[in-house]
Amino acid sequence: MSRRLETSASSMIPDFALYGDKVPPCWHDDFYFERISQRGRSHNWVIRPHRHNALVQILLIETGSGETTVEGMKWKIAPGCLLLIPAQAVHAHRFAPDIDGPVVTAAQRPLESLATVIQPQLVQLLREPVLVQVNADTPESGTLSTLFALLEKESQSGSADRLAAGMSLLLALVINIARLRQTASIRSAPTRDRKAKQIEKFRALVDERLRTHHSVDGYAKSIGVTVSQLGRLSREVIGLSPLEFINARLVREAQRDLAYSSMSVKQVALGLGFSDSAYFTRFFHKQTGVSPTEFRDAAHKALLAPA
Repeated sequence: MSRRLETSASSMIPDFALYGDKVPPCWHDDFYFERISQRGRSHNWVIRPHRHNALVQILLIETGSGETTVEGMKWKIAPGCLLLIPAQAVHAHRFAPDIDGPVVTAAQRPLESLATVIQPQLVQLLREPVLVQVNADTPESGTLSTLFALLEKESQSGSADRLAAGMSLLLALVINIARLRQTASIRSAPTRDRKAKQIEKFRALVDERLRTHHSVDGYAKSIGVTVSQLGRLSREVIGLSPLEFINARLVREAQRDLAYSSMSVKQVALGLGFSDSAYFTRFFHKQTGVSPTEFRDAAHKALLAPA
């Protein structure tokens, strides 16, 4: 490997599981259900800019109103609004005190994996902010209410297949969002400005080239900006420098492989483009504070621990 990636990640924009809560490991697969009013009330109806590193969030506004900002786009929200916020998207809300509706927060990667097998075009839907308007007293509205009710029930279940059932219901929810984009009246999103388009391209290129370890300079040239411009843009929109963002993506993939596969550390390293497993171990320790083996042992203990 010709360049060094060992830069510890830091962020000006907080990363939460549910807003205000300690973030779970980004390799961890789970889903959560709550009401907008629960968290809104405890934060005086103002949810400040933050992100969910590995979690997608879906909200349905049943009553009340407010304003939401996602990746610099501002939307007015009212009853019938269905909002999907992908992992890593910086977002904030200002709610009226009478707002309420269900919120589901879930690990994005397993949801994308299911979509890839069943309906690959849904993956792109899961990676961009979406706002659709659902007309009341329609079959679509009833379907959504049923899916959210079932998700609430599964979230409270102690069943061993709780996660599988929850992810299946979430996929059904995403399919219905895709249908609504085609058949329901879509609340027009503000046109993305040039900065938003550039950072969207950067993120897509990082996902595409993650295992080939391209330089920040290479990414900047592909996007058509200078390295310093990409740095300012990345810090402004994502809250991380370009190198910190690349490193964070590499670490997340490594953690998932270590937690959920039987691959050796050397195989994980090779799969992520590291020709030297010793270098990969140093990189991983620099980013996380533990070795790959120590992380795997702790992850397996956490996965086997009783709920």
